[in-house]
Amino acid sequence: MEDVTRLLIASSSGDRAGMDQLMPLVYDELRRLAQSYLRSERPGHTLQGTALVHEAYLRLIDQKNVQWKNRAHFFGIASQMIRRILVDHARGRNAGKRGSGAPRLSLDEALGVPGEREVDLVGLDDALNALAKSIRSKAASSNCAFSADCRSRRPPR
Repeated sequence: MEDVTRLLIASSSGDRAGMDQLMPLVYDELRRLAQSYLRSERPGHTLQGTALVHEAYLRLIDQKNVQWKNRAHFFGIASQMIRRILVDHARGRNAGKRGSGAPRLSLDEALGVPGEREVDLVGLDDALNALAKSIRSKAASSNCAFSADCRSRRPPR
């Protein structure tokens, strides 16, 4: 009989030491399971794989009347636990008291503070060239308006 199955059956009989010996044997597989669930979650998820594994393991060993059958039974229940933890986390995140559905804004965005604008010089050049083809004289004055060199030569008003 496999070590994991033997320890699971022993823990079903009330042997707490069996559960303590189990963790090192199942940790890597639980971690892979948690990572596979987290890959399908939204980007920037706040739960880490390690925390998810530890929470699932704590819930698993806290089960009172489980008669573990084998390794597959354990990992099947572990998979359900991980899914429940993720669902509970999502429900908490979307709770009305946290402004569910409200868009997230930075403080600057909420206050309407303008950020620095980056000038797309290539796009500006393309637009000015297109304008030059259609209206030569207006392009010269538009080009002058965006040129720092022209501003210094402009006569005072």
